[in-house]
Amino acid sequence: MDEILKRKIDAYLVAWKNNPERKPLIVKGARQIGKTRSIEWFANRNYSNVVQINFVEQKKYRDIFNDGFEVDMILKNISLLNPEFKFVPGETIFFFDELQACPNCATSLKFFKLDGRFDVICSGSLMGIKYKEIESNSVGYKEDYEMHSMDFEEFLWAKGYSEDFIEELYQNMLEVKPLAALQTDVLFDLFRDYVIIGGMPEVVNTYIKNKNFSGTLSIQKQLLKDYEEDITKYAEGLDKAKIKAVYNHISAFLAKENKRFQITKIGRNARNRDYIGCVEWLADAGVINICYCMNHPELPIKGNYDPKLYKIYFKDTDLLIASLDEEAQEDLRANKNLGTYKGAIYENIVGDMLVKQGYGLYYYSGDRPAIEMDFFIRDTDSLIPVGVKANDGATVSLNNLLKENKYPDIKYGIKLGYKNIGFNGKFYTFPYFLTFLLKRFVSDRKKYIS
Repeated sequence: MDEILKRKIDAYLVAWKNNPERKPLIVKGARQIGKTRSIEWFANRNYSNVVQINFVEQKKYRDIFNDGFEVDMILKNISLLNPEFKFVPGETIFFFDELQACPNCATSLKFFKLDGRFDVICSGSLMGIKYKEIESNSVGYKEDYEMHSMDFEEFLWAKGYSEDFIEELYQNMLEVKPLAALQTDVLFDLFRDYVIIGGMPEVVNTYIKNKNFSGTLSIQKQLLKDYEEDITKYAEGLDKAKIKAVYNHISAFLAKENKRFQITKIGRNARNRDYIGCVEWLADAGVINICYCMNHPELPIKGNYDPKLYKIYFKDTDLLIASLDEEAQEDLRANKNLGTYKGAIYENIVGDMLVKQGYGLYYYSGDRPAIEMDFFIRDTDSLIPVGVKANDGATVSLNNLLKENKYPDIKYGIKLGYKNIGFNGKFYTFPYFLTFLLKRFVSDRKKYIS
């Protein structure tokens, strides 16, 4: 069996259990990101009795709610199907897996909370989970946690690096203190490996076990196929062919200079309004991240963007890597040349790292003056442009955005690249591998310098 990888959800689950006011928990996320493994690991180490039910593999359990949602009736129906389950108040957790296959389960969470004798965790794939239906059930009686594939910090844990080591990196950021040459060389090598294999636990485990890329590409390509099969399986009310067409064109559009998704390029006479639901479906399913074009580089971010202009990135970089042609694959693995596809790989990984910190994705494109900015984030009172440089080129757009009084909401910027930590009075430079710490930095920076 593969090694159980340390994940950020581990600490969250322990804190959840230690909260005396805890509610039934729904862990949601894209498929194959490690939800089931992490919950099993937690449950088996914290409870004497684990009642684990998978509504996909054990379809007969979908009927346990047919007689209503009273907890004792649910327990009776479960014990009819499996008399070996034990229900000891205070020592038992119910783990309902593949929630999307049994929406009635979500309704039961209110009754489990009111009953109070048992802890409940549900898990479901965003692909077809029907969250609009599920989230309307048991409102106020449950909490939600969205899980992602492994971020770079979790990847470093898998490689054996400690939290203390990561904390030292963060202190360097706060103090704007350059890292030692050996640190940057090693971490850039690790980061390039992470970009190539992505954050899917099965791929990471294979990489860790083999100590190289052997076997990782075949898993990535199978994941790409699995997601496509799920589109066919779960897409309802929309044209499945259109959703698959969007999915299959993502890497092609990222290879373009402006990387913007243009529906007209998918098919003859294709119109954006015919596909907008398809793009949203893929986003809701946890397959893609949408990056919207801002109308103006100013606050607020939400409500200040054009919903018709956007870029689409894969949710996890390994899906992008798996979609590339064989020559690009060989170049990536042999030479670690991440500059292929006009910087799309860098943008995709940075976008993914921002989303995993809770950010939405927004960019800006303007010509008076010429500005092309990859991403924007914010702190409490300022808008922060984030430039992603595949090479050590000029920072014209960043400098234009930081011109005095031109854009009052922008007080400083961030440039990510093959750079060390630094600050030139206008913008910070950070190496790519520190992107996962940006939200902490932005939050703490003002307190640290005041």
